[in-house]
Amino acid sequence: MPKIPPLRLGVNIDHIATLRNARGGRHPDPVRAALAAIEAGADGITAHLREDRRHIRDADMARLKAEISKPLNFEMAATPDMVRIALATKPHAVCLVPERREELTTEGGLDAVGQRESLAPSIARFNDAGIRVSLFIAADPAQIEMASKLCAPVIEIHTGAWCDAITDGETAKASAEWQRIVAGAALAQSAGLEVHAGHGLDYATAQAIAALPQIAELNIGFHMIGEALFVGLGETVRAMRAAMNRGRQSIVGHSLAAGKT
Repeated sequence: MPKIPPLRLGVNIDHIATLRNARGGRHPDPVRAALAAIEAGADGITAHLREDRRHIRDADMARLKAEISKPLNFEMAATPDMVRIALATKPHAVCLVPERREELTTEGGLDAVGQRESLAPSIARFNDAGIRVSLFIAADPAQIEMASKLCAPVIEIHTGAWCDAITDGETAKASAEWQRIVAGAALAQSAGLEVHAGHGLDYATAQAIAALPQIAELNIGFHMIGEALFVGLGETVRAMRAAMNRGRQSIVGHSLAAGKT
């Protein structure tokens, strides 16, 4: 069995900014939320600077880079403007995602195959700048293989279709999507890629996917921010960490049951 990497939790604080922007003021402060999440055990902070600035703003990105003590993951579309901002901000990582102005949230994985020519120069610039590049893609073999060819060291598997199928009670679809994720994570690891996952995850689905030994990081936002309204952000981070730990411990249990160490 391959060495099991530690499982990191990245907390997406976009929707703290969504709430702030509803009134146009400064409260609640997404940077304060990021600091609280880190204090409660988050391993990093993710923020999506969208073209229309619907939640996170340029000043938020600058403050996050300056004030947080953990890695900043800059989620972004691979547009010239966003590449320029990211190179100036110099976050620990960038996660390249598709983006449409009309969408409520990121609707699917990046088409790395179809956008190879446009993605390659940006990925090369980030690699040269020492910024870790992740491609947010479906667990599709062609997309995974293209990520490797483009020299993106990390992929983040889009888990939205799987999570939605579970929520909607579509058992067969959920099972099929889960098998895609399992196979995709294994393929990506065999190609030398670090594997992350995110989109639509809650406590139960985070625990389930944490049991995949190839997964090194989960990036979770909307569910946690929603739960934080009732129990507080710190408690939500701790509860998510506990769910992830339960999933990770099941790997150890399965290995011991199989007579492995």
